[in-house]
Amino acid sequence: MSIFSSKLGIDLGTANTLVFMPGKDIVLNEPSVVAVSEADKRVLAVGNDAKEMVGRTPDSIVAYRPMKDGVIADYRVTEAMLRYFINKALGRFNIWKPDVMISVPASVSSTERRAVIEAAIRAGAKNAYVVKEPILAAIGAGIPIQEARGHMVIDIGGGTTDVAVISLGGIVSSTSVKCAGNKLDAAIADYVKKTFNLAIGDHMSEIIKIQIGSAIPLDTELSMTVKGRDFISGLPRSTEIKTNEIVKALAAPLRDMVKAVKDVLQDTPPELAADIIDQGIIMTGGSSLLRNLPELIFRRTGVKARLADEPLLCVAKGTGIALEHLDTYKKAIVAKR
Repeated sequence: MSIFSSKLGIDLGTANTLVFMPGKDIVLNEPSVVAVSEADKRVLAVGNDAKEMVGRTPDSIVAYRPMKDGVIADYRVTEAMLRYFINKALGRFNIWKPDVMISVPASVSSTERRAVIEAAIRAGAKNAYVVKEPILAAIGAGIPIQEARGHMVIDIGGGTTDVAVISLGGIVSSTSVKCAGNKLDAAIADYVKKTFNLAIGDHMSEIIKIQIGSAIPLDTELSMTVKGRDFISGLPRSTEIKTNEIVKALAAPLRDMVKAVKDVLQDTPPELAADIIDQGIIMTGGSSLLRNLPELIFRRTGVKARLADEPLLCVAKGTGIALEHLDTYKKAIVAKR
């Protein structure tokens, strides 16, 4: 590889964006948030700096999440965000435009794919490639996707859950549901509102999910103090909440995720289904870290599920590996420019 061509893999997520540089591993992992000033629509901050501002900004500053459900909702802001991440990853003194590979959800439309490529090119990429997330997640999880064997991957991010069966380097059957980490957070906030008359923010819901959340009831429950605003008095108040209450709160969104897994299993040719029973299901993505989620999937489908190593980083690592071996994975590339 010549010193003059830089390559970047970008896991462009609803919640976080990760940038992978071959040879250097993950060079950047920041929230997909952009702070924009209302008056002149100027981008004020991106990533970590912008996330600090979410829910805490004066009216003149708006913190946007330009990705919704894994696809670009706000084109201009996404482009600004990509430019910031590309420049930050490559360093100030870089003058060569990089080749960039970006992940998209399995169910992405051709228009949405084009939007991602356009945004990457305008943000400073020389060439841009788009690959579906489950394939990248599988590559990053170390699954030999070129084999003539069926492998099932569930990638649960912030905006989408992608479920796919992969064989011979391509997707045999897949589905993508707009139900993932953000929906789990929202379900928790909703439950706390209904049960305790307490309003909590997205950030608090996420902390609850991570600290005490579980997909199945626990015998020894964890508990934590939740702080928020009382709906009736309007004053700050705190209350105690336990794991099994969160299990109840998460039941509906988890049912949608399990249904997606069942749908894909039902669409899978019998030969590959047999492989999947042997291999089990590989789970990637940040939201797959919810306690006992693999166990829930096993109970509902009868197929063993396990977490990949570093599930958060699988897609980003996959982009890097695929970039290094473009010829091997060229079948997987759905769009390029």
